[in-house]
Amino acid sequence: MGAAQGSAQAPPPTEYQIKAAFLYNFAKFVDWPAQAFENQKSEFIIGILGDNPFGEDLARIVAGKNVNERTISIQKFTDSEDILKCHILFISTSEKNRLPEIIEKLKGRAVLTVSEMERFNESGGIINFVREASKIRFQINDPAAKAIQLKISSKLMSLAVSASP
Repeated sequence: MGAAQGSAQAPPPTEYQIKAAFLYNFAKFVDWPAQAFENQKSEFIIGILGDNPFGEDLARIVAGKNVNERTISIQKFTDSEDILKCHILFISTSEKNRLPEIIEKLKGRAVLTVSEMERFNESGGIINFVREASKIRFQINDPAAKAIQLKISSKLMSLAVSASP
């Protein structure tokens, strides 16, 4: 007989808890060029541009963790002025109308852009969250990543789904 479901069982993770965990894991499966960091001790910065759908979940997930011995910092941005210092930038759907401007501003910079917008990859973004049935999956624009010297591991590439035609 199976275990009884009691009140001690944790609720399933929310959509944004899952996406926050993905963001942290993307950091572990992507290599940034050395020039993406000011020095050996520079923080690894995960930025959120626009509305923050993660609440405190992303900060909770990365608390006490690091990426390649770099402390992780979560930073919130309301405009695109300071985003150049990010290593991963989650672009909220609230920024959809400004997406071309944001992608242009990041041109040539080693910033892994992540979103959940329709046609994000086609617009120059690198990783886009998509829903397949009840699962959260992601698409990867590898040519865009390679163009800015980001190396995405084959393990991460193997988990990506293809864009719908």
